[in-house]
Amino acid sequence: MLQSIPYSVLLPLAVLMALAPFHPKPHLVEKVQMLLQGELRRPLDIFDLVLHATPLALVVVKWLTS
Repeated sequence: MLQSIPYSVLLPLAVLMALAPFHPKPHLVEKVQMLLQGELRRPLDIFDLVLHATPLALVVVKWLTS
């Protein structure tokens, strides 16, 4: 299933989700910083991390399995 999704779709989606919102700081950067500092506790923050990291994780999995 993952192999049927072209990189031309997956890469822009991964970049967009990783960097959204663009101002003041991308959610993915903010949530990873919170995770590393041990401050990622609220369910909404955990959901945000999963939501914004999933497309990037899919790119990595697709690359590793191809």
